[in-house]
Amino acid sequence: MEAVPRMPMIWLDLKEAGEFAFNTAVKKSAVSVPRDFEGCSTLRKYLGQLHFLQSRIPMGQGQEAAVPVTWTEIFSGKAVTHEDIKYEQACVLYNLGALHSMLGAMDKRVSEECAAGAFTYLRDHFPHSYSVDMSHQILSLNINLMLGQAQECLLEKSMLDNRKSFLVARISAQVVDYYKEACRALENSETASLLGKIQKDWKKLVQMKIYYFAAVAHLHMGKQAEEQQKFGERVIYFQSALDKLNEAIKLAKGQPETVQEALRFTMDVIGGKYNSAKKDNDFIYHEAVPALDTLQSVKGAPLVKALPVNPTDPAVTGPDIFAKLVPMAAHEASSLYSEEKAKLLRDVMAKIEAKNEVLDQFMDSMQLDPETVDNLDMYNHIPPVLMEKCAALSVRPDTVRNLVQSMQVLSGVFTDVEASLKEIRDLLEEDEAQERKLQELLGRVPPAPASPPGLAEVSKECSKYLELHEKASFTNTELHRAMNLHLGNLRLLGGPLEQVRAALPTPTLSEDDKQVLQNLKRILAKVQEMRDQRMSLEQQLREMIQKDDITTSLVTTDRSEMKKLFEEQLKKYDQLKVYLEQNLAAQENVLKALTDANVKYAAVRKALAEVEHKWNTTVQTLVASYEAYEDLMKKSQEGKDFYTDLEGKAAKLLERARAACQASEAHRQQLLERELKKQPPPRPTAPKPPLQKKPLDEAGGPEAAELGCLALLDASLKGKQRMNKQNFLQAQPGEGLRAPRPSDDPLSMLDPLWTLNKA
Repeated sequence: MEAVPRMPMIWLDLKEAGEFAFNTAVKKSAVSVPRDFEGCSTLRKYLGQLHFLQSRIPMGQGQEAAVPVTWTEIFSGKAVTHEDIKYEQACVLYNLGALHSMLGAMDKRVSEECAAGAFTYLRDHFPHSYSVDMSHQILSLNINLMLGQAQECLLEKSMLDNRKSFLVARISAQVVDYYKEACRALENSETASLLGKIQKDWKKLVQMKIYYFAAVAHLHMGKQAEEQQKFGERVIYFQSALDKLNEAIKLAKGQPETVQEALRFTMDVIGGKYNSAKKDNDFIYHEAVPALDTLQSVKGAPLVKALPVNPTDPAVTGPDIFAKLVPMAAHEASSLYSEEKAKLLRDVMAKIEAKNEVLDQFMDSMQLDPETVDNLDMYNHIPPVLMEKCAALSVRPDTVRNLVQSMQVLSGVFTDVEASLKEIRDLLEEDEAQERKLQELLGRVPPAPASPPGLAEVSKECSKYLELHEKASFTNTELHRAMNLHLGNLRLLGGPLEQVRAALPTPTLSEDDKQVLQNLKRILAKVQEMRDQRMSLEQQLREMIQKDDITTSLVTTDRSEMKKLFEEQLKKYDQLKVYLEQNLAAQENVLKALTDANVKYAAVRKALAEVEHKWNTTVQTLVASYEAYEDLMKKSQEGKDFYTDLEGKAAKLLERARAACQASEAHRQQLLERELKKQPPPRPTAPKPPLQKKPLDEAGGPEAAELGCLALLDASLKGKQRMNKQNFLQAQPGEGLRAPRPSDDPLSMLDPLWTLNKA
C-alpha cells in the first residue's frame, strides 16, 4: 500500500473583501493574498493588527466608532455588511483557514491542522450570525474535514514509513471517524440547504472515503492477525476489507481518474491478500473463521489536532501600529485594576493553600488511597504476570519431567565419580598401610635402583579431585534443594488454571465488614469530589482574572470614577468566592466523618493487608519458580558437564593408581626376595655350653627359623596373612629365641626387644 495513488482532498474558496475604512498597506495585501505560506503570514499579521485596533477604539457592534464592513458570502455570492470590526476579523480568520486548506490539498499536504485551528478559533470566539459560510454547522463541518484530511496525510506517511500494522489500522480508523462526523453534518438538512449544490459532491466523496479507509483499516488488521498467526481472523478481516472496498467503488462513479486509479490499486492488493489467505486457511491451517462482529472493533488513534491560533502573537503580528492610540492614564488605571485583581487572587489562594495543606497532612497520616482501599476485584482473577507464566508452561508440558530427569542424570554421574574417587583413595590407603608394615618389620626400606614412580602424583591429583568433589557436592546439594523447592510450584503453574486460582489466597469479609468498606469508599469519594471542585473553582477564578480586560472602559471613564468602576468590576468575582468559601468550610465536616469511618475500618484494613501480603507473596513465589526453571536447567547441565569431565579424569586416575600400586607391590616383593636370598654370616666354631633343646632346635635349627620368618613376612605383604609382632615372633617347630649378636644380619634386628636365635 506504500505506492497507492493519493486521493483528492476538499479545499475551500477564499472570501472576497468589500468596503472597510481601513485602507492601509496591510489591508490591501490581505485582500489579495498569494496562494502560498507567505499569504498565510500576511493574513495572520493583518488579524493581529485588527485585534490591536479593537482594544483601543470602540469599533464593535453598536459602539461609537463602528464602521461598515463588507465581505462576500461564499455559497451565495452575496455581499454581507456588518458594522462590527469583529466581522472583519472573522472573515480574515476564515480566509486563513481556507488558504491553509488549499495548501493542504497540494502535494505538500502540511496545512490541514492549521486550517482546523483557524476554523476552531473562529467557531469558539466569534458570533455565528455574520453569514451562512461562518455558521456553527458549516464551521464544524470544515473542522472535521480538515482534521480528517490531516489524519489521512499522517496515514500516508505511516504506510511509507512501514509502521506497525496495528498502528496503521488505528490511524486509518480515525480517518473514518472524522469523515463520519463530516458526513453527518453534510446529511443534515439545514447544512445541506446552506451549502447548496456542492453538498452532493462533498457528501459523495466523503462517503466513498469512509468505505475506502475502513477497507484500509481492516486490511492492516488482517496483516496484524497474520503476524500473530491468527489465520481465521486474517481471512475475515481481508474479506471485510474487500466488501468495504467494493462499496467504495460503487460510490466512486463519476469521481476523477486519480480516485479510480487508487481504487484499482487497492483492489489488487486486498484481492490478492484475501485470495491467498483464504486458500492457505482452506488447505493448510483449517482455522475457524469468526464473525466480524465477534472481533474487537478497531479504535481510532487521533494523532492530529487543531493547531491553536494566537492573534496577538508578536512573532506573527509584528510591531503594534496602534500603540500610541491608548492614553497613558488608561494604562495607569489598567495597572491599578490589575493590582486589585492580583490582591483578590492572593487572598483567595492563601485560604485555599492553608486548607490544602491541612487536607494533605491528614490524608498522609491516614494513608488511605481511594484506588487501593477496595482491591477486592484483584482476587477475582489470576494476575496477568501469572497468566503469562501459565501460558508459557502450557506449551511446554514436559517442563517438570525434564527437570527431574536432568537432576537424576546429575545424581547418577555424581555417584559414579564418588565411587571412583573412593576406590582410588582405598588403593592409596592400602598401599600406604603395606609400606608401613614393611617399614615396621624391616626397620627401613632399602633404596631400590628403579623405584616405581607415580604414587605421589596420583595421591596429589586424588586430593585435588576430592577437594573439587567436596565443593561440587555442596553445590549439588543446594541445587537439589532448590529443585525440590520449585518443583511443586512448577507443577501447579503447568496444571489447570482452576488449581492456580485456588492456590491464591482470597479475603473473607462479613456483611458488616463490607458495609464499613462501602462507607469509607463513599467518604473518600467525597474528599476527592471536594478536591476536584476546589481546583475547578480556582481555575475558573484564574481564567476570569486573566480574561478580565477593562481597558476599553477605562479609556472612556473619568478619573474620578475609576474607584467606583473598579468596585463594580470586581463584583463579578463575588459568586465564585462564595462557592470557594463553602467548599473550604465543608472540609472540617468531611474530615471528621472520614476519621470515624477509618476507626471502624481498622480491623478490615488489617485483614485485607494480611491477605494482600499473602497474595503478593504467593504470586512472587510462583513467578520466581518459573523464572528459576531455566536457571535450574542451566546449572543442572553445567553440573552434568562438570561431573562428566571429572568422571573421565577420575577413571584415568584410577587406572594410574592401580598401575602404580601394582608397581609398588612388585617393588616390595623384590625387596623381600632380595632379603631372602641373602646368605647368613659365618657361624663361630668354638664349642658352646650345652643348652636345653627346644622344639625349634628339633625342627631344623636357626636357619629354618630365619627362613620361616621371611616367608611369613612375604605372605603378610602379599595380603595372604596379617602380620604382627606376635605371629612374627612366635617360634616355629625347631626354632628358639636368643640374644642379639653384632655379627647377625639386619633381618635379625626387626624388633628392639626380640631377635631370632641363630646359635
